[in-house]
Amino acid sequence: MALPKIGNLAPAFSLLNQSGEKVSLKDFKGKKNVVVYFYPKALTPGCTLQACGIRDSEKALADLDTVVLGLSPDPVAKLQKFIDKHELNFDLLSDEDHGIAEKYGIWDLKKFMGREYMGIVRTTFIINKEGRLTHIMNKFKTKTHHDDLLALLSS
Repeated sequence: MALPKIGNLAPAFSLLNQSGEKVSLKDFKGKKNVVVYFYPKALTPGCTLQACGIRDSEKALADLDTVVLGLSPDPVAKLQKFIDKHELNFDLLSDEDHGIAEKYGIWDLKKFMGREYMGIVRTTFIINKEGRLTHIMNKFKTKTHHDDLLALLSS
């Protein structure tokens, strides 16, 4: 599948967050910039490092009028455990059937330790207040993802 194109409207979605409440991309249109980041699995080392970097960037993101939504194929209950364990301060959304990951073109064949399987390709999309894609980040280190993200949002 192909990634959506920069400048186009971001693919719409409505998913349940860690509390079982529906969150839609359109909720933020005209109000906030939105960072939609897809990660493979809650409570794993790389995903935790990435999420904690975003957590610690809360003030800088707020100053840039930006909200963050983390999406994974994890069930709602696991998302709440992730938030509780690491005191995350942003919504995590459950894309259990990976339908939104497919819409965004990041559900793909992966290889790990000689095994092939379908999964999330770690990718971040930056969407402006008008709902248009401004950046796609797919080459970054989980440890510095938040710094790279803030640099793009500030430019």
